[in-house]
Amino acid sequence: MDMSNWDSVLQFASNSMDINLQEHDFSEFSTAATPDLQVPTPPHSTDGGSPVCDDPLDHNVLVSISTTFYPGANLHTLPPDLALLSTDSVFFYVHSHIILAASDNNFLSLIPTSSSKEQSNNMVIHVPELSPILNIILHIIYDKSCSHYSPSLETLSTAVNRLPSYGIDPKSRITPSTPLHTLLLSHAPLSPMEVYTLAAKHDIYDLAVPTSSHLLSFQLSSITDEIAEAVGPKYLRRLFFLHVGRSEALKRILLQPPHPHAPTPWCDFTNQKTLTRAWALASAYLAWDARPGFLESALAPLAEHLSCDLCKQGLNDRIKNLIVQWSVVKRTI
Repeated sequence: MDMSNWDSVLQFASNSMDINLQEHDFSEFSTAATPDLQVPTPPHSTDGGSPVCDDPLDHNVLVSISTTFYPGANLHTLPPDLALLSTDSVFFYVHSHIILAASDNNFLSLIPTSSSKEQSNNMVIHVPELSPILNIILHIIYDKSCSHYSPSLETLSTAVNRLPSYGIDPKSRITPSTPLHTLLLSHAPLSPMEVYTLAAKHDIYDLAVPTSSHLLSFQLSSITDEIAEAVGPKYLRRLFFLHVGRSEALKRILLQPPHPHAPTPWCDFTNQKTLTRAWALASAYLAWDARPGFLESALAPLAEHLSCDLCKQGLNDRIKNLIVQWSVVKRTI
């Protein structure tokens, strides 16, 4: 595309936005209506970029432009020199040097190399992605938060999985200091296995660790072959070891029954064996069916069957000590 065509596209887009900015079906895009403007003549197909206009004489044309990546967005001190067009015809105005710096394959070889930089300036490039996916990819490249668009976890996962195709390493882009890390982690309480699988697939350890704390009650027997393959042996092993390690730790801290008190006329050592047997039975059950908040709820009812106040006090003290010990057991991979 020559400079005159590029200027006409930019002028058309800017004027369109100033005249009548309307909301697109997707919250992340704006649609500009131009009732009295004539569409600029699109370049020849060999120029490889501009959208096709069905009727150049139509006076009511809609142009969809990203509300984040638009010509006057001030995302950089320099103006954008590249327009990306998604498969659903949404424009994203970006800076070629920022895109190329983030990619090791010229953004799926869509952006010309530096040797032809003069030819690549002011181009419109078709990107084989839907606008919600491309929007997230560009937010990742620019290190901007896309949380205000409220993307679903499925959309986020798709965008992250597409990063390697564009020469972008997800592991280096999703770190604890990045907005996307925070956004993905916000989905962990409700979809822990999905977030953990995504982190494991791209070896994002800093995301997998906090997510694993939400998998403590996850039934490992429900892991399918597809999930196991997606997670991979490295992170699957870590998850299994987390569960096995906590189970063994629970058995150890449950092993010791409440400490017996000194014999009294109404409660000697023989009577106290009743509590010891009840503790052993409850411990065996807990060791096999441990659930969140289970310790106190399963052991406290034992006091209802005790008539000795000293035995009740010893049981309560043992439960409190048990809860403290359990709270310091490792909760993440």
